[in-house]
Amino acid sequence: MTKTVLVVDDDPTQRRLIQAVLERDGFAVSHAENGDEAVAHLTSGAAADVILLDLVMPGLSGQDTLKELRGRGFSQPVIVLTASGGVDTVVKAMQAGATDFFIKPASPERITVSIRNALSMGDLKGEVERLTKRVGGRTTFDDLIGTSPAMTLVKRVGERAAKSAIPILITGESGVGKELIARAVHGASDRAGKPFVAVNCGAIPENLVESILFGHEKGSFTGASDKHLGKFKEADGGTLFLDEVGELPLDMQVKLLRALQEGEIDPVGAKRPQKVDVRIVSATNRDVAQAVAQGRFREDLYYRLNVFPIEAPALRDRREDIPALTEAFIRRFNVEEGKRVVGAAPETLAFLTAFDWPGNVRQLENAVYRAIILADAPYLQPHDFPAISGIQGPPLAAAKPDLPAMLHAAHAAMASAPSDSPVRIIDDRGHLRTLEEIERDLIQHAIEVYSGHMSEVARRLGIGRSTLYRKVREQGIDVELKEAS
Repeated sequence: MTKTVLVVDDDPTQRRLIQAVLERDGFAVSHAENGDEAVAHLTSGAAADVILLDLVMPGLSGQDTLKELRGRGFSQPVIVLTASGGVDTVVKAMQAGATDFFIKPASPERITVSIRNALSMGDLKGEVERLTKRVGGRTTFDDLIGTSPAMTLVKRVGERAAKSAIPILITGESGVGKELIARAVHGASDRAGKPFVAVNCGAIPENLVESILFGHEKGSFTGASDKHLGKFKEADGGTLFLDEVGELPLDMQVKLLRALQEGEIDPVGAKRPQKVDVRIVSATNRDVAQAVAQGRFREDLYYRLNVFPIEAPALRDRREDIPALTEAFIRRFNVEEGKRVVGAAPETLAFLTAFDWPGNVRQLENAVYRAIILADAPYLQPHDFPAISGIQGPPLAAAKPDLPAMLHAAHAAMASAPSDSPVRIIDDRGHLRTLEEIERDLIQHAIEVYSGHMSEVARRLGIGRSTLYRKVREQGIDVELKEAS
């Protein structure tokens, strides 16, 4: 999804110049002439991923606007713009919550680098918060991504179940995110912050299931050189998540049923049972009712686990959540791989949303991971997903810019430029000049054309006279004023 930058500046020329730079790099741009408009823009719920905020504005100043935004709970990165660059001013802005600053007018590279750094810092902060919640056992249903009807139902039902100690059985295809739902149940319960222990029952060797689940004493069997607590004891006071519970051997199902009914376990080699306080959340991608009918799963255990069923929807049944999931994976892999991908292009999101995803969310996650590694552009393109889109990327040699050809084209453009174009945007080496240089030449030319009549110059440039006088002083432009009013 395209990232939106809110430019808050009373100078329309500055807004247009910044807009041209940002749109060239694929950002969407919104405008606000003053601080009050910026606050109203965000309060209305309009998009703004990054805010460029001028410090000197009529009415609500930049400093006051920043304080107002933070006071209202808006956490978007804010980059302050200043014409003076005073140390005290910048320090106050950073203390008030600004992410970065630059002095106007800034080069296009400085603007885009600052915005991408701000987005990267936002990704890092979000990833730290996500991991902190996960490690602390405080993931909640608010952290589940998706607003589709199917996910909304899962959240609503799960929140109700989390408030009690009722056993929950989460069903759904492989890769739909059953463990994340289990973590949300734990984080939304009164056991939040206590241990959350996940066990994949299908991945445990059959001869080790009892020891891993219930623990063993030292010397209880060959190789038992130390005492092992077991997963039930590790989860004591918290939640035990039994993933793929349908894979448990029948003899272990009997012992699991006793542990659930009596609230106690029998470690291998122990002389007496041990009490445990564990909330059980289990999950399976199989039809357990059919396994019961076939005699592969105990009926009494099935009814004990399936007191409160939650069905996790397949990704093809919640396609409207795919853009949000894609953005979340981009943010995470940006942090993990040190990349700066801004988002996914609209055409990319279109075909991702149309795909059926037989591997569900896990398949989408892996596809985005691969695309992040290979991506060269700020936005993920269809050719970054060749296995899904069927579109191959350009050859590596063609992807590198041909610098001599670029310089030749730039010089040709300069040579063919009309003779009445005194303000150049290309320097003698064929590179773009900075915004500051272009703006200075433009103001100088306008003053010459209109013989120093500053009201007319300001009107033609689309800026206020006070702004024009300020820029003349900052740029050190010599001018003989023909009107003082």
